[in-house]
Amino acid sequence: MSRIILRNLVKRFEKTIAVDKVSLDIADGSFVVLLGPSGCGKTTTLRCIAGLEIPDEGEIYIDNQLVNDVPPRDRDIAMVFQNYALYPHMSVYDNLAFPLKMRKYPKGEIDRLVRETARLLNIEQHLSKKPRQLSGGEQQRVALGRAIIRRPKAFLMDEPLSNLDAKLRLHMRAELKRLQKDLGITTVYVTHDQAEAMAMADKIAVMNKGKVLQYDTPDVIYNSPASVFVAGFIGTPSMNLLEGTLKLKDNKFIVDTNVFNYVLKNVDTELLKNYIGQEVTLGFRPEDMTLSKDEKEGGYDFEAEVFVIEPTGSNVIVDLKVGDYLVKCVVQRGFITEDTKRVFVKLRADRVHLFEGKSGKIIV
Repeated sequence: MSRIILRNLVKRFEKTIAVDKVSLDIADGSFVVLLGPSGCGKTTTLRCIAGLEIPDEGEIYIDNQLVNDVPPRDRDIAMVFQNYALYPHMSVYDNLAFPLKMRKYPKGEIDRLVRETARLLNIEQHLSKKPRQLSGGEQQRVALGRAIIRRPKAFLMDEPLSNLDAKLRLHMRAELKRLQKDLGITTVYVTHDQAEAMAMADKIAVMNKGKVLQYDTPDVIYNSPASVFVAGFIGTPSMNLLEGTLKLKDNKFIVDTNVFNYVLKNVDTELLKNYIGQEVTLGFRPEDMTLSKDEKEGGYDFEAEVFVIEPTGSNVIVDLKVGDYLVKCVVQRGFITEDTKRVFVKLRADRVHLFEGKSGKIIV
């Protein structure tokens, strides 16, 4: 086990800055996910930790040792790749044994560790097979086994489940999380799948354009996003984001979206005074909306046209047309029917977010 620290890490490829002053403190034994869209710098950051890329600036510490100039083989880390990187001419047994043979473990110790690891991952019956004889999930287990067999200081995983079908991905996600907790080995995991990150991580580093925009627990990132980008990237469906102008009217702070005026409630009035007249973005999640079919119930924040209904099983995602905006809401199945044309929407006031219009940073 080990703590991993990145300090102001920078990696350039010619004129492109792939990693831009990234600083992270990854606790001993924790499961940290680097999350973001393609090209955001997450894989390059992982490869810098592994020693497969040399940073142009900054420092990398593993177990309190500066490793910038330490070769990959001497960093005592194990990496699991997207394509598994198994040796096709070797049996499962020999694939598992390979990292131990390279470190000149005694023959008896190699056999014991291979069989112990195979039992742990439920691949004992496949030890004599070649990788091509295995399913995708079985190959994934072999790749994990090769990584864990020597109990390295850290696991580095680059989208290891992306080649699996949806059902197997969910199963392996749970298996991998259980395995990491049982072993207690520090793990840095790269994915573009926010649902995967939310389900697996102790902490998530949300990245975009080479920068870490927020680094915190899944709950904090979901409930208190630091920016418009984080708010829109996390959640299924993602947060609804409407542009507007902050105004003060009758001692009330109002977001004018040009479609409806939303009155902000229970907010820091001294803070908001600094933003009067400025462009802002109003954010609210699909599950923090209450719909009514009856205008007479009153107390609603705006009305909307029912545009599309998307059944998802027990719940339904309703796409609402609000002026030029398309707003998503999650409701129970059966509440909205094909003949429902208009609804009246109330937002949960304590779950509404306000962001700066230009920078996208959180205000409240």
